Amino acid sequence: MEKSSSNLSPLAEESSENEQRIPKAQDDDSAKPPPPVSAFDSVPDRPASQSSLHKFSPIDGKEFFDLEEDIHIPDSDDVFHVYMAGSEGPVVFCLHGGGYSGLSFALSAAQIKEKARVVAMDMRGHGKTFTENDLDLSIETMCNDVIAVLTAMYGSSPPAIILVGHSMGGSVAVHVAAKKAIPSLAGLVVVDVVEGTAMASLMHMQKILSSRIQHFQSIEKAIEWSVKGGSLRNIDSARVSVPTTLKYDDARKCYVYRARLEETEQYWRGWYEGLSEKFLSSPVPKLLLLAGTDRLDRALTIGQMQGKFQMVVVRHTGHAIQEDVPDEFSTLIANFISRNRIGPNGVEVSVIPYYVAPTLISNHNNSLVAALIRLVIHVFPCRYRCFVGRALSRKSSLPLLWWLMSSLLTMPFPFVLVIDIG
Repeated sequence: MEKSSSNLSPLAEESSENEQRIPKAQDDDSAKPPPPVSAFDSVPDRPASQSSLHKFSPIDGKEFFDLEEDIHIPDSDDVFHVYMAGSEGPVVFCLHGGGYSGLSFALSAAQIKEKARVVAMDMRGHGKTFTENDLDLSIETMCNDVIAVLTAMYGSSPPAIILVGHSMGGSVAVHVAAKKAIPSLAGLVVVDVVEGTAMASLMHMQKILSSRIQHFQSIEKAIEWSVKGGSLRNIDSARVSVPTTLKYDDARKCYVYRARLEETEQYWRGWYEGLSEKFLSSPVPKLLLLAGTDRLDRALTIGQMQGKFQMVVVRHTGHAIQEDVPDEFSTLIANFISRNRIGPNGVEVSVIPYYVAPTLISNHNNSLVAALIRLVIHVFPCRYRCFVGRALSRKSSLPLLWWLMSSLLTMPFPFVLVIDIG
């Protein structure tokens, strides 16, 4: 036992000496720091991976569009840049919002082109478009720009056109439709803009614009800021659309915004005044996409309750619905085209031979069946039109003509066709 205790004594002394050396090591400036409290404190900084370095790198819009063209307007120096995709179906003509570009619709166009042709236009003062006066963003000038581009592209016989406008572009789309200058206009889609909300926000616009970062060291930094700042929520879409919203300033050696929106304040009110009434009065099928129900003003609320247009509230998205949720946006556009049966030449009406109506009226004169047939004809004149022989009722309501037709029971009608125009 004595031998065992003698063997243990050096260990105790060594332990005591170690305890005495620890304070001295702490007093020495050249000594190593004490061991970390947490295991994570000792993990070295991880070097940037290859994927994180390119997380905000630009993506070429050619991956989503089939063709780019510069449209030269006759008798002027204006050149409008357009992106095109698809080869069949009606033309979905897209107008972006203020400060955006035609590539705002890039990810959506890649899917919509399976159903229709897509044309996205860089508006005046935006993107790759260059005009004699890039600061003239009056509603009248921008409407004329759209009409001029459509005329230059398709001449006097354009295919069926569906105008799709986001924010400022939505206002332009509504005003173009109100001008009735496009004979083949077949649909109108407005994305997250209503008169009431827009007019109320105008007083804050200068403050919002001035609060943005005004210059960027690189395009990647601009893309990163647009996503982290909340203006866009889809990184992939931002990588496509943001680069064309910038230009390089040689004097400052940095990137700045292409559109000088803060210098166009005089035109802002004209974009939105009377917008709701113009939208509601448009005779074509209409779709309003909103990021929240709080954006709906009184006129549109009443119009929506009366069934004057289709409205969809897109959840979990920001102001740029077409960029934040391109899959859902393209599905809504495709469904709008199918629901209203819009083909390359306009509304594709289903012509159904209808031999029963004259037979029923002839066989059941002064009966309940004949009365019901007359009632249907009177109640639904806007949905159904009739061919009697070669006579086409081109107006939406001709009750007197219908009554005369149903009363002449003995006249041998060659055929009666009912056309559902949706």
